[in-house]
Order: sequence, then C-alpha cells, then structure tokens
Amino acid sequence: MTKPYIRLDKNDAAVLLVDHQTGLLSLVRDIDPDKFKNNVLALAAAAKYFNLPTILTTSFEDGPNGPLVPELKELFPDAPYIARPGQINAWDNEDFVKAVKATGKKQLIIAGVVTEVCVTFPTLSALAEDFEVFVVTDASGTFNHLTRDAAWDRMSQAGAQLMTWFGTACELHRDWRNDIEGLGTLFSNHIPDYRNLINSFNQNSQQK
Repeated sequence: MTKPYIRLDKNDAAVLLVDHQTGLLSLVRDIDPDKFKNNVLALAAAAKYFNLPTILTTSFEDGPNGPLVPELKELFPDAPYIARPGQINAWDNEDFVKAVKATGKKQLIIAGVVTEVCVTFPTLSALAEDFEVFVVTDASGTFNHLTRDAAWDRMSQAGAQLMTWFGTACELHRDWRNDIEGLGTLFSNHIPDYRNLINSFNQNSQQK
C-alpha cells in the first residue's frame, strides 16, 4: 500500500541531534569522516537557517562516548541540552521527551550516531507516539553498510521517511524565490560544487 506524500513543514518541524559525540564519531565508517561531519554541520546550519526548534542530547558523555561535538553547542547555545546519564534510547529519558513535546511540533527531523541504536530507537519510539519522523541518513553514521542498511530498513518499514540534509533543506524551503541568497549560501558553505554554481550565478547576475 502506497503511503500519501507527507512533506516537511518548517512551521511544524523540530530537529533532534542525538549523540553526535566526539568518541562515538570515531565509530563511523559507513561514510568518510570529513564528509560526515560536514553533513552534520550542514543539517545543523539548516535548522538554524529555518529557525527550527533544535534539541541536543548525549549518552553517557563522562564515559567513552565523549562530549558533544563543540560546533553544535556553539551553534545552539540556548537549545535544550539533555546529557542522558545512561539511557541508550533517548526516548527513555523523561527530560528529552519533555523537551521534544514542549516544541509543540509534530514532525521530527532526527540524526545521530550510531544509526541502528541512537537514531533507530528514538525514531521507533516517536513513531509509536504518532509523530512524523524524518531521518537524515547522511548526518547519521555507524560501523558499516550492513548495520546501516538494516537500520534504514527497520525505520522505513515502521513509517519513517529517509532523507538527506540537502533534500531536507529543499523540502523545507519549498520555493527558491523565498530566499535565493540565503539558501544558496547554506548550500555553498557545505557543497564545494554548489559554491562554484552560485559564484557563476552571481557573476552572471552582476553582468546583466
């Protein structure tokens, strides 16, 4: 049975960045480390650009998982920050769930490390409570393609939509005419080839 198209709505979406911790990032092997960090920061920049409520959470950060990636804390100094003392599934932490529900948003954009645990578990829990969940695949990482694909399959079958940060940004924006320069800058900062495209566009615009 084909499901209807449910598109992201910037007025009804929140972003959950789950366990992007310095220790856990060293486990990511299904995507190049530099590309992965760029994708995480691109998603964060998109959340900032669209003014989406954003929640940061870590798991056992005093242990080997390590602290939150500092760039995320710098980007969202005032965002809810839930340092979970031990719960593996963020949804098992009462403060995290309260922060999510306090946004008043029905759509949750989720990314994290590692995919089959830190992303999958809260995704399935949120779906069970009738949230619409959009998993940003390229801002989530894990050990290898086998574990990644198993996680994607599990979440997709449960009703989550799998997306990329670029697709997420485009669907939230809807129409280039809303802000050509702003969206172009966001893309240029995280996609080198897009920077070339925008530079060419700007030069042509100036010559007209």
